[in-house]
Amino acid sequence: DKPRPKSAKNHKKALKWAEKPRNGIIPFEADEYPDQLRQIPVPPPVLFYHGCQSALEKPSIAIVGSRRCSSYGNRNALWMAHELAVNGLVVCSGLARGIDGQSHRGALKARGQTIAVVATGLDRVYPAEHLSLANEIAETGLLISEFPLETPPRKENFPQRNRIISGLSLGVLVVEASKRSGSLITARLALEQNRDVFVIPGAINNKHSEGCHWLIKQGAKLVESPEEILDDYDFLKR
Repeated sequence: DKPRPKSAKNHKKALKWAEKPRNGIIPFEADEYPDQLRQIPVPPPVLFYHGCQSALEKPSIAIVGSRRCSSYGNRNALWMAHELAVNGLVVCSGLARGIDGQSHRGALKARGQTIAVVATGLDRVYPAEHLSLANEIAETGLLISEFPLETPPRKENFPQRNRIISGLSLGVLVVEASKRSGSLITARLALEQNRDVFVIPGAINNKHSEGCHWLIKQGAKLVESPEEILDDYDFLKR
């Protein structure tokens, strides 16, 4: 027998993976494909997911920030995510170290739903120390990726992943970001996608907040409480 092309083997493997409980594949043409994501300039042609697909049907807010963050940033990410989740928003982030991880934890602590958009195949977790967090997210929320199974954590995949984080969401909250933070990429993509951008300010001599202050100067909305975000979305009023 002739050897099968690699693409055919990968396709068969993906279909077998999707047969497992709480796994699935959503092509762009499917009714289940998120409307918010369908509107962005370059939507992913397919989404792999693990967890509760229902999380995609609810309004979400992205919370992002630096991997190397301060205790100030950690506290604010946890607090904001908790309060926004309590008030009915799904918290969307990227499962990275720092602000992303705290954002997911805040939503989980509130017993709300959270979506982790990852830059690898869903058969692996990056960073590895977030394996237990990823499993906890999948219990009530969702892990999603546009990348095929076995895709490793390549550097170029992370900025590409960011457009899904912003695309799924009504707006993006930047909690803490340096000038070189990937969060600024997410904020720029959000503006291109006509999404809201919210920013928590920091101390003027804090390098972790330089990117936040730059975003505010560009017109992002400075926020000091979850209510200031909730006020922009009247349909969430309690």
